[in-house]
Amino acid sequence: MHRPLPSSLHTPAVPQWSTDDAVLNVALVYPMQGPAGIFGPTCVSCARLAAEELNKAGGVLGRELRLLEVDGGAAPPQVAQDVEALVATGAVQGVTGWHISSVRQAVAPRIAHRVPYVYTALYEGGERTEGVFMTSETPAWQLLPAMELLAGTRGVRRWYVVGNNYVWPRRTARGARGYARACRGGRVCGESYLPLGTEDFRTVLQRIERTDADAVLMLLVGSDAVRFNRAFAASGLDRRCLRLSTLMDENMLMASGPEATVDLFSTAGFFASLANQDTMDFHGRYAGRFGIDAPAPGSLGESCYEGVLLLAALVERARTLDVSTIGATADSVSYEGPRGLLRLRDRHVRQRIYLAQADGLDFNVLAQLSGPHGLL
Repeated sequence: MHRPLPSSLHTPAVPQWSTDDAVLNVALVYPMQGPAGIFGPTCVSCARLAAEELNKAGGVLGRELRLLEVDGGAAPPQVAQDVEALVATGAVQGVTGWHISSVRQAVAPRIAHRVPYVYTALYEGGERTEGVFMTSETPAWQLLPAMELLAGTRGVRRWYVVGNNYVWPRRTARGARGYARACRGGRVCGESYLPLGTEDFRTVLQRIERTDADAVLMLLVGSDAVRFNRAFAASGLDRRCLRLSTLMDENMLMASGPEATVDLFSTAGFFASLANQDTMDFHGRYAGRFGIDAPAPGSLGESCYEGVLLLAALVERARTLDVSTIGATADSVSYEGPRGLLRLRDRHVRQRIYLAQADGLDFNVLAQLSGPHGLL
């Protein structure tokens, strides 16, 4: 698990910053602890790379973009308090980063109408708070087409949902029930929700064993998913049920180990193994900046690169930091990054989504998925 960064990088209880008109300060909210801490290092590395590249190209509105790191792995009320303090004192003029939906729900009402807030985590859908913009995947675009493909190619009909006990897994599972019925008459035959930080999965595995499930939908975060993968394989259930996750990157895959990821599928808008020019160019710059031994820039960490780019594009298009003006011009915003040329629609980025299968310590990308009603 990722160890917390030195205290000098944590948000101070009372910010000691002075504002500088030549600088655009952005709070980067990412997990430094907890289950999601496993991919915290790649979140901060990818965001730093984006900021450095933007500054080399002239900054944002001619201002240098600087990142202030905030621990998004703390309790949601604490994260919201930390971020609001930074906004209220003028220490930051924008917020971005990967953090779970319960953190977003705590933060957004307190700051999003005051500064632009770019949320980079895949999530359950439905966010409409003024000033919040989303870079990542939602179930209708990510999960539904993946379930459809697995129903057709693998004959999956009966799903068991295992998730952490908070808003993203529960609302995603609600969608999955309908998606299963739409996929050749399938169904969700059981659901289990566990606290973040769960280590003992014996009861859940016994419940899966007693059902007729032929697939498990994993909605577990970070190291919880790693431990579940190991327990699942040790129980022998991997010989009967495939697994599909919408939150599984290369760091989690490597931590699970190849013997624990047989017949494991992941769906996302980015995989490190994608062999297109945008991805290869990004890997070259990332390795050049952080070295070949740096944390793997999987979809979760890479989303923070996207978040910094989108925040810059929103501000540049509006030519102001005013949230209302940014919102009024948002649907005309586009930017180009590792996921290709992307555009905003209804405050959400529209992007290509892929299905991949675990292959040792990497993912083999099997297909690009069609969105709802065949739309990209």
